[in-house]
Amino acid sequence: MTSLWLDSAGRVPTDPFPDGERFDAVVVGGGLTGLTTALLLARAGRRVAVLEARTVGAVTTGNSTAKLSVLQGTRLSALLAANGRSVLSAYVDGQRAAFEWMVEYLSDSGVDLDYRDSVTYASSPEQESSIRREYDTARLAGLPVTLDSRADLPFETFGAVVLPRQAQFDPMEVLAQLVADVRAAGGVVVEGVRVRRVSGRRVSAGEPVRVGADVGEVLADRVVLATGIPILDRGLYFAKVEAQRSHVVAFEVAEPDRRESGMFLSAGQPARSIRWHRGRLLVGGGGHPTGRAPANADPHAEIEQWTRTHWPSARRTHAWSAQDYASASHVPFVGPLPRGRGRVLLATGFEKWGMTGAVSAALTLAADLDVAERTDWMRVLRHRITLPQALARGIGANARVATWYARSWASALARTSSLPDGMLRARGILPAVVDPAAPDECPMSLVCPHLGAVVRWNDAERSWDCPAHGSRFTADGELLEGPARRGLRTAEGVPAGRRVSDAFVAPG
Repeated sequence: MTSLWLDSAGRVPTDPFPDGERFDAVVVGGGLTGLTTALLLARAGRRVAVLEARTVGAVTTGNSTAKLSVLQGTRLSALLAANGRSVLSAYVDGQRAAFEWMVEYLSDSGVDLDYRDSVTYASSPEQESSIRREYDTARLAGLPVTLDSRADLPFETFGAVVLPRQAQFDPMEVLAQLVADVRAAGGVVVEGVRVRRVSGRRVSAGEPVRVGADVGEVLADRVVLATGIPILDRGLYFAKVEAQRSHVVAFEVAEPDRRESGMFLSAGQPARSIRWHRGRLLVGGGGHPTGRAPANADPHAEIEQWTRTHWPSARRTHAWSAQDYASASHVPFVGPLPRGRGRVLLATGFEKWGMTGAVSAALTLAADLDVAERTDWMRVLRHRITLPQALARGIGANARVATWYARSWASALARTSSLPDGMLRARGILPAVVDPAAPDECPMSLVCPHLGAVVRWNDAERSWDCPAHGSRFTADGELLEGPARRGLRTAEGVPAGRRVSDAFVAPG
């Protein structure tokens, strides 16, 4: 599956790996967070390198719905309940600052930006109270929202909160501009380099941090982990955020639609994100924790069926999925990594609102890295107190992780977990599989190399997904994303790589 954005994106010019060179900062991750941070540093005269394991935008940014909005479904009311008014105000101020920065940047750069009203709507009478609560919370935070009796959609709705003049764009066009500007300011952007280790924990003052990748090593005074979730386990962020998959389908629609003026998001279930881009209708939904979807689920088909009931002429052109990370408090984690001596920083937990969240994080990281002024909203978010509701949510999330550890192992040992067509389960005690087209090859272990849960086959996306902390792997065991730093291994401990053939993988 390829997103509409990645399918139409041109090749982004990048640089060779600068093996052995030293930089003021190395940014790990070539999405919106990493590239915006790199640009702020480069413009301040810092020598910066961006290292991306796959290609620019290949993970979350290039698979988003790319809505730039301070109204974010019902997140503001949830954030208020979990944190209180001061944190709500600081969060909204940070999102506003991010919105204004991005609008100014794209306007100055000549990148297309479409202004649209952002709308959170009730799809059932039971959701009306959520709409009223979000409206009251947004007004409390100073947002100029209005409350309407219905949303302008081709099906019945039961009220809507509207924030005017928000924005949308093609995220790959934005990333291409950021890469060009980083390189023009003297920065280096490298694709296809996966970082495996960062030595900042035991580095003494004055010595560089060593950033080890699969092709060599670079040195840095500071390191920023902008990888969705930190690839280092210091600070235990894999236990502080929950990995979530969400799904999008793009359609061509025969009849013109006057509703192209809005970006819509439902206030409850079934979750639906609706927007238009240059005549294409984009519908999202079907979200679930990574690795925990029901067996044989096909969220894209479900979205397509729903869409055709309301837009009968809709013809599917693209379908894709994205991974995001949600914190118990609904507030992202941004700042120094514990036990990193202040020289390793991170950003995670945008909870599906990475277009503003990424830029807000980049502004905060720029202040941490002494190239921008620290604002009041940054200070409040950095020093907030975790309230009981957020603590309870976090405890519940980790209890579910423990349950999935047990379920995944029980299912694997009982030989009941689903497998891709044509793949056989290997003999033996440990969960492993073998391709019948290559029976003499070592079987591939299904134990996640991060913390040992058993991965599950995701038939809809043709991948192995970990239900514990969200690491994902190709059908052949190569690492896609998540906190893991290497792919699945053979049962003998050798990297799986291409040992499992493509014979069972459906085209596309």
